[in-house]
Amino acid sequence: MVSSPSTAPPRPPVGKLLAVDAASLYFRAFYGVPERFAARDGTPVNAVRGLLDALVTLIRLSEPEFLAVCLDPDWRPAFRVAALPAYKAHRAASDGSEIVPPELAVQIPLIPKVLQALGIAVVAVPGFEADDALATLAARHPGPVDIATGDRDLFQVVDDAKPVRVLYVQRGVRDAEVVDDGYVRHRYGVPASSYADFAMLRGDPSDGLPGIPGVGEKTAARLLRTFGSVDALLAACAAGSADVPARLRERISSAASYLAAAHIVVTVRRDVPIDTAPVPVSGVRPAADLGALADELGLAGPVHRLLNALGHATGAARSHATGV
Repeated sequence: MVSSPSTAPPRPPVGKLLAVDAASLYFRAFYGVPERFAARDGTPVNAVRGLLDALVTLIRLSEPEFLAVCLDPDWRPAFRVAALPAYKAHRAASDGSEIVPPELAVQIPLIPKVLQALGIAVVAVPGFEADDALATLAARHPGPVDIATGDRDLFQVVDDAKPVRVLYVQRGVRDAEVVDDGYVRHRYGVPASSYADFAMLRGDPSDGLPGIPGVGEKTAARLLRTFGSVDALLAACAAGSADVPARLRERISSAASYLAAAHIVVTVRRDVPIDTAPVPVSGVRPAADLGALADELGLAGPVHRLLNALGHATGAARSHATGV
């Protein structure tokens, strides 16, 4: 008698992760939420309040089963500055710290305190930016991922196959744009996988990236559609390719050192040593002192709304999984 091979039961699908770029939210909240909101001791909390309410909107939009919020413990990492000293240099104070309004600076330490009291995973890895942590979380998570950010550099991790999407909040959380590969192709003329090379060629003044003189978005896209990558473009220019005008070939070849440095700056790291795991939304366990902390900071309303949103997300995720 021949026994049939045993078949392992199929693994249930892994739920969606919502990974959030905190700085993208609290900077916008600081300038968008009235300054009248303050803690008992008078400390402004408008940015913290706006961040919490932004999380409510994002959770309802994404309906995740897992959640993590990433901070910027090192907004200008040494490895990127070593490659390109101009990286974000125009945004640095004399001591090397980021120029931040003092009314916002006093709120930033409150953000992880409140999030951790809520039971939300806070990821901050010394020596790396939030972008690197977000990209690493997206690479590690075996299920779908939504990354909420106002930073276009994260477009490079968009992947329709997994899928990994970006919820782009540049125009505000309520007007978040859902970025997939089709969005990147339509907006920039290249696939998401080529976005880092595209940004290197085009440049990004907000990060101190000069780009290639005379190369704007259209030219950068055309070059990448023709050659596929910056490395292939450099090889073609070195070989005197007739597909690149002579003057442009010269400018690109002359910028080879810049492009090598820009690659280190623009390409997000996907191997960051993260010890904090995203928290299952259904497993969020607020700290015992959350209520007292919320009252002290004048955040009882936003905290209540966020806890309600987390409960809603749990129910929505369960409905998706069961078909109910």
